[in-house]
Formats: sequence, structure tokens, C-alpha cells
Amino acid sequence: MIIVRKIQIPGLETAKPRRLYIYLPKDYEVSDRRYPVLYMFDGHNVFYNSHATYGKSWGMKEYLQKTKLPLIVVGIESNREGKRLSEYSPWDFSRREVGFVPGRGQVTMDWIVKTLKSSVDAEFRTLPDREHTMIAGSSMGGLITVYAAVAYNDVFSRAAALSPCFFLLPREVAALIKEKAPLAQPTRIYMDYGSAEWNGKCKGHWAEMFRTAARLSRAGAHTAARVVPGAVHNEAAWEKRIPVFMDYLYPKD
Repeated sequence: MIIVRKIQIPGLETAKPRRLYIYLPKDYEVSDRRYPVLYMFDGHNVFYNSHATYGKSWGMKEYLQKTKLPLIVVGIESNREGKRLSEYSPWDFSRREVGFVPGRGQVTMDWIVKTLKSSVDAEFRTLPDREHTMIAGSSMGGLITVYAAVAYNDVFSRAAALSPCFFLLPREVAALIKEKAPLAQPTRIYMDYGSAEWNGKCKGHWAEMFRTAARLSRAGAHTAARVVPGAVHNEAAWEKRIPVFMDYLYPKD
């Protein structure tokens, strides 16, 4: 079952309310067990093709139903009114293609941690401790995912960042990891990049991902980083990696 609600985020209000998606396992209503929670960015792209920006979702619903994972997934729709980059960047940055982008990522994460997580834990039967709280995202969502795992390490123990945009703010990411080290145990962080992203002109992006992985490892995180041959930058490509990162974040007993 997927519950869809309309919400506003204080300080990040949109003209049209954004959607919040809450996936509950099939046995949720007939059991009394508690469940781990995975928070996902760009929630409109996670479950439904009809809601996805480019008409193709990650297919997360089908994966969860097929595997029967006892997991609650919360998807938060991103800002679709031109401020997604700002809301998913923890720091200000400038690029010729987009101009100056004010970083509002801390506002986003403070709301997720202090308001959203609290309400999810209060309403649903979750396992609220950091050991059972995960976060994931792609592209800019991948950048803020790693930021969340490091800056809010007392909340999230596991993270998956697909095609993360570390290249936009490499110094800031490096400084954050150094500042927050050593990370709590356990901390597990998965990262990957497709070899065909950005028309194949992304070797510098791979290099920054591997440098970040090394820094995270030195800070105490159990880290996996890989390049996926032939993979491009879209939801269909990320969908194929769901089994890989989920096995890493949530290994079967």
C-alpha cells in the first residue's frame, strides 16, 4: 500500500503542494511488527510512472512487492518549480549553466530529521533508531544523501547515493567528512556512477566519487563505490541498481 499526501515544507513552500509517498509492506495491517525506514529524495520518481518527471519511475513498488522486504519507504517530492538544485545542495554554488544557486539543503534535512521523521515514527510502527534508518537519492539527491549520512550521522546509519553530484562541491564535501570523523558505527554508504552518463564525459566525476569513498572509509564508514558499465543518467538506469544497493544497505539475514 502506498499512501500519498499533499504537504508543504516550512521555509521551502511551493505554489502547488508537493507530494509525500509512504509505502507500507503488504503485511503491515495484519501484523504488529515494527519496520526499518528508507527515506528517498525525488519521491515523485520512485513509485509511479505517471508521476515521474520523464514518465519512468524507479519501479520501487514492484521491487518491494517482489522481494517482500519488511521495509517502510518514504518518498519526498522535490521542488518542481525551479528550486530543486537549491533544496538539494547543502552549500551555495555557481555554475555557468545555472548561475548562482543558494544552498538550502540544510533546511531540507532539518525538516526531514526534526519534523518528517518524528511524524512518521509517531504514526507508523517504525524502528526509529539510527541502525534501522536509511536514506537514498540520485544525482543532486545523491549529493544530499551523502551530506545527510555524514552531517546527520546520529540519525542515518545507511545511505545509497546514485550518480552523486560531488563534482559541484568537492571541497565542501571533503571538509564535512573531515569535520564529522570519526563516524558512528555502523555506517554503510553505497555510491555508483554510470560509465555513459553525460555522454560518457564523466571520468572526472568517477574520480571524485572514488576520492569521496576513500575519505568516508578513512572516517570509519563501510563504503562501496563502483562504475556501472553502459549506464546512463536516468530512472530506468537507477532502477536496475536497486537490488545491488538494497542488498548492501539491507543485507538479508
